[in-house]
Amino acid sequence: MIARLTSTIAAVAIAAGAWSFALSTPANAAGEEIEIPSHDWSFKGPFGTYDRGALQRGFQIYKNVCASCHALNYVAYRNLEHFGYNEDEVKAIAAEATVIDGPNDEGEMFERPGKPSDRFVAPFANDKAARAANGGAFPPDLSMIVKARPDGANYVRSLLLGYVDPPADFKMMEGMNYNAYFGGHQIAMAKPLYGDDVTYEDGTPTSIEQEAEDVVTFLAWASEPEMEERKRAGVMTLLFLLVFTGLLYATKRKIWADVH
Repeated sequence: MIARLTSTIAAVAIAAGAWSFALSTPANAAGEEIEIPSHDWSFKGPFGTYDRGALQRGFQIYKNVCASCHALNYVAYRNLEHFGYNEDEVKAIAAEATVIDGPNDEGEMFERPGKPSDRFVAPFANDKAARAANGGAFPPDLSMIVKARPDGANYVRSLLLGYVDPPADFKMMEGMNYNAYFGGHQIAMAKPLYGDDVTYEDGTPTSIEQEAEDVVTFLAWASEPEMEERKRAGVMTLLFLLVFTGLLYATKRKIWADVH
């Protein structure tokens, strides 16, 4: 069921042009091809897994930096238990949010603290409010952002690290920011990470590279929380097929052993 839900969400996200605010086509300024640096991710490859420490650190970055603009609409607070938060910690995290619920018996909406079953509360009431708060640019939902594009983890990491001074002859539009890995190199989103945005709870030293790696790991998990289960199922299926093939071959040899 999780896999079907994830596939549906992915299709919606792709169709909507996920992260059009910051993550549109990476390579295209007057035919320019932008090479995206590759990073060694713990979750890549057939046996890759999510680094639990990176997931918790990435959640800290999302909560303290990204959540003020970007929603995480398809992730529930209880999902945080998947990477190490216990039930009481999840309840405390959810209770920090204010959820608009209702109607009550009088037909009115009301506010209440968040519960683990709630999905992450969005920072804005609606899309128009989000655009109004961001100069007309829409900060999209990040739930599927890594899965919504090819090589998404490397691209998002590169984008976060790509804020540099523009060349002297580059003409910047008003209100835009230069990014080495963004198509056209002009992006509405201001530089989000500086390397000292949080103090990690596990004591890991902070740097802009560490923050980018951690938050992308968290967003990769948000995009595909069932990845480890899927890989385990794939490995078990391959092992079964190998054993089954061996048994079939042994049976064939036995049946036809006396036939010349």
